[in-house]
Amino acid sequence: MEYRFMGRTGLKVAELCLGTQTFGWGADETTAHTLADRFVNAGGNFFDTSNIYNEGQSETMLGNWLKSRGNRSHLVITSKVFFPVGQGPNDTGLTRKHIFEQIDASLRRLQTEYIDLYQTHCWDASTPLDETLRALDDLVRVGKVRYIGASNYTASQLTRAIMLSEMQGWVRFDCLQPEYSLLVRSTEWELLPLCRSEGIGVICWSPLAGGWLTGKYRRGQPPPPGSRVGRADRWDDLPEQRESERTWSIIDALIEISESLGKTPAQIALNWLLQQPGVTAPILGARTPAQLEDNLGSVGWALSVDELAKLNAASHISLPSPYNFIDRYTRKRDAQ
Repeated sequence: MEYRFMGRTGLKVAELCLGTQTFGWGADETTAHTLADRFVNAGGNFFDTSNIYNEGQSETMLGNWLKSRGNRSHLVITSKVFFPVGQGPNDTGLTRKHIFEQIDASLRRLQTEYIDLYQTHCWDASTPLDETLRALDDLVRVGKVRYIGASNYTASQLTRAIMLSEMQGWVRFDCLQPEYSLLVRSTEWELLPLCRSEGIGVICWSPLAGGWLTGKYRRGQPPPPGSRVGRADRWDDLPEQRESERTWSIIDALIEISESLGKTPAQIALNWLLQQPGVTAPILGARTPAQLEDNLGSVGWALSVDELAKLNAASHISLPSPYNFIDRYTRKRDAQ
């Protein structure tokens, strides 16, 4: 596995990140530790979790694994804060109170003295941005956090945060965790160009779109027994969220390319993402060793220009205004 700088920082992370949302959901502790061991043995050093994944079980299982290894200095551990952890009025959000309480709770579960990358899990419209950023700056200054990042922000929100941090001399966001895949490409409109220009790393959640890009769902066929599609607890897998002619066109292209290359559709989808400008790493969501093994096969090779073009065409989204206007006249100018 190769390593990439996380944005403008000097921190090197693996080109694949192991997401641990499955730890405690789909993967018991023994399986979770097996997945973590295999990922590290393959060269991985990058792990993503959150304080709310499976009511803290994800952090706890990852923490037990970290403790069993004895030394975690070569690993990069990320976690997140925002969503509710209780019924109280202050048990959610990006307030100074909630951030300070949750960083300590995460550190206890992870059994570590610091988190390498601490991310706001979602934009908080109820808390002043300066309150959030100052709290995160304080966490870095006292040594509980090394870098800070954001997830589920718009480009304008991310820009405001960067500008305010630079004006006040606070640490700024060095990483963004957006949803990005062949099915969700609106990230390319503003977020990716902003991250490239500002030197912000990009780690992509749901790179396989909740399993839709693995090839297990086929045009005109019912979902296989036991699949995640339609489960009420997996909002991002519901057919009405994903199923369309465009989805089936993407899946058809993935299957065609996978058969010609001897790769799986999931490997094709992940490799496409790895070749997108500005992407640091997709976040893997494996529940079993077999799924992880398949995902690890996405590195060490590259799709051709023609194969990338076929996937881009199948996943194309017609741009709305003003993006279509800008794109049309930018291309005309470049052609002159």
